Amino acid sequence: MTAEKVLNQCVEVLERIMSDDAVPRNIRRSAEGVKAILMDGKESEAVKAASAISILDEISNDPNIPLHTRTLIWNVASQLETIPVA
Repeated sequence: MTAEKVLNQCVEVLERIMSDDAVPRNIRRSAEGVKAILMDGKESEAVKAASAISILDEISNDPNIPLHTRTLIWNVASQLETIPVA
C-alpha cells in the first residue's frame, strides 16, 4: 500500500473520531490537528507520519479517552508506522 493511501485511510479514521460526540473535546481538537498535519502538502510523508505519531501517542495516554477511541488511535499510529522513512 502506498504512503498516500495510508495517509488517506488515517484521515478517514480521524474524521470519524472528530465527529464522535462521545469523545472529549480536547481529543477531537488534537485529532483535527493530526489531520491537518497529514494533509499538509509541504512536508514529506515520513515527516508527516512522525509528527502525527508523536501527537497520537500523547492523545492515547489521556485518561479521559474512551476505549474504542483509544483503539482507533492506536490503529492509526500503527498504520502511520508502516510509512517508510527514506
